[in-house]
Amino acid sequence: MTFRENVLAILNYEKYDHLPVVSFGYWDETLQKWAAEGHITQEEAIGYAKYGDNSEADNSVMKRLGFDFNWNSCPGTRNLLFPNFEKEILEVCADGSQIVRDPLGLIVRENPNIVSIPAEIGTSLVDRESWETLYLPRLQWDEKRVNTEFFKTLASTEGREIPVGLHCGSLMGRIRDMMGVAELSYMYADDEELYAEIIDTVGNLAYKCAEAVLKTGAKFDYAHFWEDICFKNGPLVVPSVFEEYVGPHYKKITDLLKANGINIISVDCDGWIDKLIPIWLENGVNTMFPIEVGTWNASIAPWREKYGKELRGVGGMNKTVFARDYKAIDEEIERLKPLIELGGYIPCPDHRIAPDAKFENVQYYCDKMQNLKF
Repeated sequence: MTFRENVLAILNYEKYDHLPVVSFGYWDETLQKWAAEGHITQEEAIGYAKYGDNSEADNSVMKRLGFDFNWNSCPGTRNLLFPNFEKEILEVCADGSQIVRDPLGLIVRENPNIVSIPAEIGTSLVDRESWETLYLPRLQWDEKRVNTEFFKTLASTEGREIPVGLHCGSLMGRIRDMMGVAELSYMYADDEELYAEIIDTVGNLAYKCAEAVLKTGAKFDYAHFWEDICFKNGPLVVPSVFEEYVGPHYKKITDLLKANGINIISVDCDGWIDKLIPIWLENGVNTMFPIEVGTWNASIAPWREKYGKELRGVGGMNKTVFARDYKAIDEEIERLKPLIELGGYIPCPDHRIAPDAKFENVQYYCDKMQNLKF
């Protein structure tokens, strides 16, 4: 069986012959460190930084480590701002940090010398006038949003070695990226009508883009959304609000996907997602990615007990063991074994492999996983 066939069998609770060893990429700094240590070439490190997941460089690094493929094989469309804002430096601060308007119009503080998530300062989307003049024109349907000729090349699954998904975009997470957590929350209280209009505009555009892709005849093994609308203590949006305003857009898109034969539909949402899981399940999303071990020790086991086999998962491998030793890796694999035996679950390192990871530890993990038998 191909990696694709094994993945589909596992997520559909069917017999499979090999558990794929799945990657989700690396920090650029990780590959730079490994190149300096002589484990990979400088060309591979530069190539991954430039071209990213499932590139020639990524495939080369995965082969050295022992991974079978990178889970992030999800071509998508331009289903948000089109065009983006031009990135603009608004102020240079005394400490060297910069106040920047980013491509989504969010105003952030960046420090060019520190690798971190920029601090939110404000947003360009502050009221109806800014919405209608700066944002709404960038959220209109246009055929240029979809690379039709590329998607036509996916019309057949013959010879397809790894699963390929359709990235359906984001229904709230990218709105959060445009506005910031605080401003998005205030808008719900201050102007609920505009709040709903923004979500409806983004949701309807995501539907239109997915519909246009499927009309090309492209065949997908799964579909995928991105949200990142939770943090370590729970959702960044009131679940009942998420259900009322965002849920219907999920349902509309997942109904379209299922009508086109796509029955595995996943969402990437970091943080403690438990309170949003039932909303996703009710609206057609059945696969959680990642399953963050984190400070709250997330696991597919209690979710499966609560929701049954309708809930699948990819992730949940505690990548911090890569910075430790073989014993820690062995213990992590032993922890994963009963979860794998539940079915409908494929381990994958939670998030990208960080610079503290030892190359030989990742190799050891891949080798051990390659030889697991179920």
